[in-house]
Amino acid sequence: MLAVRQISSAEHLGFLQARPSASFLQCPSWAAVKQEWGAQSLGWYDHDGALVGVGLVLLRQVPKVKRFLAYLPEGPVLDWGTDDLAGWLDPMVDHLRDAGAFGIKMGPPVVRRRWSAATVKAAIAEGSARRLADVPADATDDVGERVATALARAGWRAPSTEEGFAAGQPQYVFQVPLDGRSEDELLKGFNQLWRRNIKKAEKLGVTVRQGSAQDLPAFHELYLETAERDHFTGRPLAYFRRMWDAMRAEDPDRIRLYLAEHEGDLVAATTMVRVGQHAWYSYGASSTAKREVRGSNAVQWAMLRDAAAAGATVYDLRGITDTLAEDDPHFGLIQFKLGTGGEAVEYLGEWDLPLNKVLFKAFELYLARRG
Repeated sequence: MLAVRQISSAEHLGFLQARPSASFLQCPSWAAVKQEWGAQSLGWYDHDGALVGVGLVLLRQVPKVKRFLAYLPEGPVLDWGTDDLAGWLDPMVDHLRDAGAFGIKMGPPVVRRRWSAATVKAAIAEGSARRLADVPADATDDVGERVATALARAGWRAPSTEEGFAAGQPQYVFQVPLDGRSEDELLKGFNQLWRRNIKKAEKLGVTVRQGSAQDLPAFHELYLETAERDHFTGRPLAYFRRMWDAMRAEDPDRIRLYLAEHEGDLVAATTMVRVGQHAWYSYGASSTAKREVRGSNAVQWAMLRDAAAAGATVYDLRGITDTLAEDDPHFGLIQFKLGTGGEAVEYLGEWDLPLNKVLFKAFELYLARRG
C-alpha cells in the first residue's frame, strides 16, 4: 500500500521537474495564485520510501464550519495507467478525510477521446450532430475508459453532462501537436483564413513582443474591454500580478506575456504558461478597434512558434464546449480554434467524492447561490 503525506513545496516542485510535464494547476505556485483557498502539497511514497506521485490540494472552507472541500485541479500527478487505482486513491482519501475534508473534487489528467480538426469540420458541415460527444472519435484511450470505470465503482460521481462550461476546469480542450513538426508544417496545418490573417497582420505592420510586469496594466485594460464586449466577469489586476510573481518565482519562464501592437496601439495581448513539454494559452484580450489588422491571429502564431522553440510538444488552447451547433453562443470559440488545424480532446473531467453527503450538498447549494 502506498503512503500519502504532506510534503514541502520544494519536494513537490522537484518531483514535477523530473517529469516531461504536468498541469500548471498542479504546480506549487498555483497555491499562491489561489489565495482564497488553503493548500497542501501531497506526496505518494512506495514501500521503499521513494516519492512516486504528487498532488496540489486546494482547500475551501465551509462558512462557519471547520470542514473543507479538497480540490485537485487537473490532478493529482500519479500513475493513472496502473491496474490498482484504489491503491493510489484510497490513501489520499483517508489523508484528506483526516484533515477535515467533507468531499473531494479532482480532475484526472487522463484523455478519453480525440477528434481531428477535419473530423470536427465535417461533422459541422453535415449538421448531423449538435455535440462533439455524438461524433465518432478518431482515437479512444483505453486508460481513460478504465479509470472512469474504476472511479464510478469506487463511488466517485462523474462530471455533469450539461452543455456549456462547468464551474471548474474544462473537460474539452483544443490542442495543437508540435512534436516533430517544422514551422512551415505548423503553418500549413492552419486553415486558409488563419494563414491569410497571419500574413495580413504581418503586411500591415503588426508586431508581437514579450512583455514584462510593467506591461500588465496595459494588458489588463484590454482584458477588461474584452470582458465587457464578450459578457464575462474579468479578474482584477491584482490577480494577474499575483499570477505573474508566483509563477516566475517558481520558474523564470513559467509564464510569458505577449503584446501585439500596430502603429503604437495595443491590439491584442495574451499570456502563455509552460510546464516542461506542455504550453497553454492562458488568458487573451483584443481591442474592438483595429480588428481588421488581425492582432489575435498574429499573437497566437507567435506563441505557438515560441512554444515549439522552447521544447513544447503540445500547444494547448484550453477550453471549448462540446457544442457543434452554429446557433450556440459558444460555437465561435471552437470555430476560432479549429482554424489552427489541431484536435479536440476530451479529458475525464472533474469527479466528486462526497465524504459527508449533507455537507457536500449544502456546499453545492452555497456555491449555486453565489453564482
